[in-house]
Amino acid sequence: MLSHCYLLLFLSVAQLPSPSSALPFEQKGFWDFAMDSMDSGGLMAMMRDEVEGSGPDEIPSTDIPMCPFGCHCRLRVVQCSDLGLTEVPKNLPPDTKFLDLQNNQITELKENDFKGLTNLYGLSLRNNLISRVHPKTFVPLKNMQKLYFSKNLLVSIPKNLPASLVEMRIHENRIRKVAAGTFAGLHNMNCIEMGANPIQNSGFEPGAFKGLKLNYLRISESRLTGVPKDLPESLNELHLDQNQIQAIELEDLSRYKNLIRLGLGYNHIRNIENGSLSYLPMLRELHLDNNRLTRVPTGLPDMKYLQVVYLHSNNISQVGVNDFCPRGFGMKRTFYNGISLFANPVNYWEVQPATFRCVSDRLAIQFGNYKK
Repeated sequence: MLSHCYLLLFLSVAQLPSPSSALPFEQKGFWDFAMDSMDSGGLMAMMRDEVEGSGPDEIPSTDIPMCPFGCHCRLRVVQCSDLGLTEVPKNLPPDTKFLDLQNNQITELKENDFKGLTNLYGLSLRNNLISRVHPKTFVPLKNMQKLYFSKNLLVSIPKNLPASLVEMRIHENRIRKVAAGTFAGLHNMNCIEMGANPIQNSGFEPGAFKGLKLNYLRISESRLTGVPKDLPESLNELHLDQNQIQAIELEDLSRYKNLIRLGLGYNHIRNIENGSLSYLPMLRELHLDNNRLTRVPTGLPDMKYLQVVYLHSNNISQVGVNDFCPRGFGMKRTFYNGISLFANPVNYWEVQPATFRCVSDRLAIQFGNYKK
């Protein structure tokens, strides 16, 4: 029964992209943050100005604050990380574009901590001990677009965030509730990462995300038991990995028609109701690895643009010849370039080669040994 071609199909070393879902943002160094944040090569332009002498006069006048003690100030970037600070330094240069306060011991943000920093573009407060934020702390920051608040002790999302904010990372805090109107007025917000918070489905009040037009949202490593309701319809990426979701019901995904990437790995999903995936006509990548599925979800052949499916580490014991590919080739616009089925109790020699007739390359299929 096993032809030479069939052996090549299942025993080749797979070239599938990494099976893990998108990882939480991890800031390694503040210069990485700055380089990523500057638009249109702005940072490089400032560097050229300094080298060529075309920048502003750098001789400080007596009324301009100097660089805070212990910090490094260069090209409008103020680095004050890893200094054991217990509060935001005073007399920060008013032309500061990037302020790095990560890896300190700051416990509170006060009303006037950022007074005068109207040009601030990015602020990193990652890995501090912040539990209190004054309601007016961010009022002066009229142009801030990036706020990194991960690894602190916040129990709620700070109030009165700047309307200019585009990206917020508030991963790994103690947030249990997102109240209605939390993000009111943040029409420019594009990306929120709020995983690793002990939040349950009931923690999202109706209207919590009202007004947002997000592209990216991550609520992984939390205590969700189902797909949250009323998330922004504009989402292109939704990551709900490492929660306690047990099933995908028919209407759970009905409002997320713009999704291109969906992460549901490392949950307890046993069942995906028939028709649930039909609401995702644009989906390219689906993560369902490390769940408790006993069969390939129905509806995959009808997803015209689906290219990558992660199903490894489930309880799938059978794979049907029409589980992935439509009966007519004209129905699917894009071939698969990755299917992972390893660590399932399915006998690969029982799977017909025609099952993967709409896969671009045999190396895109991952099978492997099943370990009980």
